[in-house]
Amino acid sequence: MSATGSCSLPESESHRHLVKEVRSHEVAIAELSNLPDSRAVYRRNGNLFFRTTVQKATTSEQKQVDMVKSKLQKLSS
Repeated sequence: MSATGSCSLPESESHRHLVKEVRSHEVAIAELSNLPDSRAVYRRNGNLFFRTTVQKATTSEQKQVDMVKSKLQKLSS
C-alpha cells in the first residue's frame, strides 16, 4: 500500500498528509526548475535511484502533484 493510500488515518489527518505531499512535490519542481538542463539528476523509484534528465524528473514530479491533487479533490467531495 502506498503512503498516500492509507485508509486507517482519520479524514482530517489524511487531508493534511496529502497537502504536505503536494507541497513537497511542488518544492521539488521548483528546485528542478533552477537546475541547468544539462545537469543529470537522480529520481527515486522504490528503493532505487535512477539517473535521468531535469525535464523527465520535472514531468514525473508534476504527474505526482496531479495525482495527489485528484486524491485531495476526491477526499473533499
